[in-house]
Amino acid sequence: MANLVLAVLTARRIARNAAPLACALVLGGLVVLDAAERLPPVAAATALVVLVAALVQRARRRAAAIEASALLDLEVGALLVVATFAAVLRLDGSLDGDAHAGLYVVIALVSAFARPGASLLVALTAAALELGVRSAMAARGAPIAWGAAAPHIGFMSIFSVLNATVLRAEISRVRKASNTRLQAEIDRLRDDARSYRLLSAPAQARGVAQKGDDERLARSGVEEIHQSVLFALRLLRESLDLYTAMLLWQSDAGTHLRISELASDAPNLSEGPFLSGDGVFGAALTQRAPVVIGGLKPGYKLPYYVGPSPVRAVCALPVFEHGQARGVLVVDRVEDRPFSPRELELIDEACRYAVRAIQNERVFVQLERAKVEQGKLYRAAEALGAATTEAGVIEAGVTSAREITSVDFAAVTLYDEAQKVHEIRAVSGDGGAELTGQRFRHNSGLVSMVLQNRHPLPYRGEYDDKRQVVFTRRVAPPSMPSIIVLPLCVHDRPLGTLVLGSKRRAAFNDSVRSTLEVLASHMAVSLSNARMMRRLEELATMDGLTGLLNKRAMLEVADQKITAARRFSRRLSVLVTDIDHFKKVNDTYGHDVGDVIIKGLGDVLRRAKRTTDAVARFGGEEFVVICEETDARGAMLLAERVREELGRTTFHAAGSNGPVQCQVTCSIGVATYPEAGTTWEELFKAADESLYVSKRSGRNRSTAWSPSMRSGSGHPPAAEASAPAKAGSEPPARPAKAGSEPPARPAKAASEPPAPARAAAEAGAQARAAAARAAGAAPQRRAPVGGGAPALAGPDSAPAAGRRVAASAPPKVPGAPGEAEPRSKPRRPSEADPASKPKTAA
Repeated sequence: MANLVLAVLTARRIARNAAPLACALVLGGLVVLDAAERLPPVAAATALVVLVAALVQRARRRAAAIEASALLDLEVGALLVVATFAAVLRLDGSLDGDAHAGLYVVIALVSAFARPGASLLVALTAAALELGVRSAMAARGAPIAWGAAAPHIGFMSIFSVLNATVLRAEISRVRKASNTRLQAEIDRLRDDARSYRLLSAPAQARGVAQKGDDERLARSGVEEIHQSVLFALRLLRESLDLYTAMLLWQSDAGTHLRISELASDAPNLSEGPFLSGDGVFGAALTQRAPVVIGGLKPGYKLPYYVGPSPVRAVCALPVFEHGQARGVLVVDRVEDRPFSPRELELIDEACRYAVRAIQNERVFVQLERAKVEQGKLYRAAEALGAATTEAGVIEAGVTSAREITSVDFAAVTLYDEAQKVHEIRAVSGDGGAELTGQRFRHNSGLVSMVLQNRHPLPYRGEYDDKRQVVFTRRVAPPSMPSIIVLPLCVHDRPLGTLVLGSKRRAAFNDSVRSTLEVLASHMAVSLSNARMMRRLEELATMDGLTGLLNKRAMLEVADQKITAARRFSRRLSVLVTDIDHFKKVNDTYGHDVGDVIIKGLGDVLRRAKRTTDAVARFGGEEFVVICEETDARGAMLLAERVREELGRTTFHAAGSNGPVQCQVTCSIGVATYPEAGTTWEELFKAADESLYVSKRSGRNRSTAWSPSMRSGSGHPPAAEASAPAKAGSEPPARPAKAGSEPPARPAKAASEPPAPARAAAEAGAQARAAAARAAGAAPQRRAPVGGGAPALAGPDSAPAAGRRVAASAPPKVPGAPGEAEPRSKPRRPSEADPASKPKTAA
C-alpha cells in the first residue's frame, strides 16, 4: 500500500512539473496546424488565452526565483518562441516577412538569462517550429522559399551563441571585479583588525564558525575605532584650522604605515602604504618626540602628498601604546603659522584619545569573543545535559566541537580500566566504518598517554603521523596536520578520550584548546551520568540473577504486546515455566546450586526465543515468555523445545561437599490470545492453570490451555489438588486400577470406624512419616480422593535425581472402611498389642 501511494504521488509530481512544457508543445502544434489551415476564431482565441496565461504564470515564477532551474528557463523560452511564431504568422502570413526578426530578439533574450542547456533546447525548439511551419504551408500549396530556412536557423544559432558568450563573459568579468574589490576590502579590514590587535591569529588558521565570529567582531571593532578617531580628527581640524589631520598606524612587522583615518579636503593625498622611515614619519618615530616644521617652500615634498605639498606648516607626533610606538599623527595647515605649545598639547591629547579608543574597543572585542565562547559552551552543556544515552552524549559532544572549531575528524574512545582495553565507540569523518568498534590494549600511543597523564596531547595540536601514534600502528586516523586528544575524566577516573582532527594547520591554538578542555569535562560528566542512568534502568527492569526482564517490566511489555495484538488482530501466546521439585534441589544441594539452575533455565529460554519475544523471570523458579504472532501449536513447539533442552542439560556447580552435577526438568503451561483471554490477567491465569495441570499430570510436560480447564472438567478441584498431606492424618485411599471402581469415600459420623482402627491408622501414618524423614524426603502429598490424576508421592519421586522412589503403602488396619486389599500384605501387628507400630516397606 505504501509503495502504491508513493508511486501515485511521484506520478502526480511528474505530471505537475511537466504540464507547462507539455502545454508549450501542444500550443506549438496548434501553430503548425494554423499555418496549414487557419483555425476557427474560437479555437484560436482559446489557444491565445491559454498561451498568455501560461507565459505570464511561468514568467512571474521565473522573476521571483533567486536562482531558477533549467526546466523553468526551458518552459519560459519555449512559450516565448511559440508566442513569437504565432505573432509572425498572424502579422505577415509567412516566415519571410519583416516580423520574423523579432524571433532573433527572443532567442538572444533567452540565451542571455537562461542556463546554457536550456538556451540550446530553446534554439532547437525554434528551429523545429521553423521547419514544421514551412512544411505545413507547403502542404497546403503555398509557395515556400526553402532556401530562407537555412539562413533563419543559422541566424538563430549565431544570436544564441554570441549573446550567451558575450553577455555571460561580461557578467563574469563584473562579478570577478566585484569579488576582487570585496576581498580587498575584507583583507584591509583584517589587516586593520590585526594592527589594532583585535585578532589574535590569522584567519586561515581558525575554524569556519570561529572565523565568522571573529570577522564579525573585527568588522564592528574596526568601524567603532574609525568612527571615534574620525570624530577626534574632525574636531582637531576645525579647532586648529588645519588642512589635513591624519592618523597612520604601523603594520605588525613595523615596516609600513597605513592610513587609519583622515580628515582633509586635499585632492592629491596618497593612499599609501608608506615606509616607516620616510620623511617626517621616520623622524617622529626615530626621535620618539613631536616633529614640527614651519615655513615650508611651495615645492617641498611630503610623503603623503602626490606632487608638491600645498601646506606651509606640518607637525608629526608619534603615537605610543604601553611605551611602544604604534603610529604617527600628522597635521598640517596652509598658513605659514607655526604650531604653538597649546596646539601641540591638544594634538597630543588627540593621540591619547585615539589610543584609548583602540584599547577600549580591544577590550570590548575580547568580552564579545568570551561571550560567544560562553554561548557555545552553554549550548554544548545544554545538549549534553539533554542526552541520556552514551550515543546521544557522543553525538552532542562531536557536534559541539564542530561548532567551536573546524573539525574534519572526530572519534570517541571508551576505556575499560579493569581489562586495560580501549574501544573506539564512535567516529565522524573519513574512515569511520573501519575504525568504529576497534579495540586495542593500553600502549604508548597518544590515547593511552592522555589517559595516563590526564592532559591533552600533542602539544599545540600539531600532529606528525610519521613520529606519533594516536591509537595503534595498525589502527590510525586519516593523515592530517592538526590532531588533539582530550581526556574524559570524572573525579580523576578515566572514562575515555575525545579525538579531534583538522586539515588546517594550527587549528587547535591556545584559546580553542582551553574551550575544548571545558567541553571535554562536560562531556565526561554527561557520559558518566548516561552510564549511571543506563545502570538504573537495568536495575529497575532487569532481573539481577538472569539478566532477563523482571516482573514489573514484563507487565509493561505484556500490556503493549496485547494492545498490538488486539489492534492488528494477531495471535499471541504466553508460556509459564516452572522448575520441577526446585525446593528439593535447594534443600539437597544448597541455594547456590539453585541459582545456577535458575540462570541455566534463563539461558535456555534466551536462546530459544525470537527477537520479538519477551522473556522474564516472574518470581522464584517461575519464568514467563510472551510470543508475538504465535498460535497454540507454535507455542507448544517452543515449549517442548525448551523442556527437552533443559532435560538434556547437566548443571555443574560447587556444592558444600564438592562439585555437583545435577539435571532438572520443568513443567510448562501455554495460553493463547484470544481463546484463553483478552487481557493479561486472563491470559496469565489460563497459562497458570495449564501449568498446574502439567504439575498434577506427573510434571516434565507441556500443557496447552483448553476451555475444559476453565469449566473444571478434566482435572481435580484446585482446593483438593493443592492440599498437602499432614502427619497423623487419615491415610489416603490407594488409586484404583484401570477399569475398576474407585474406592468408596469414608462414611461420615454414622459410619465412623471404631477407636482401635483409628488408632492403628494414625500409628501407621506416624510410622510412614518417620520413615520418610529418615530417607531425607518431605512429607507425602495426598492423592486426590475420588479419582483424577494422582499427585506425586513426595520429593523422593522427583526426576531430578534420575530415579523414582516409591512410597510404601499404608498397612491395612482391620475393620477400616473403604480400604482396598494390597497386593502384598505386610505383617499384621499382634492382636494382643493393637497399638504396636507396623513395619513399612522400603
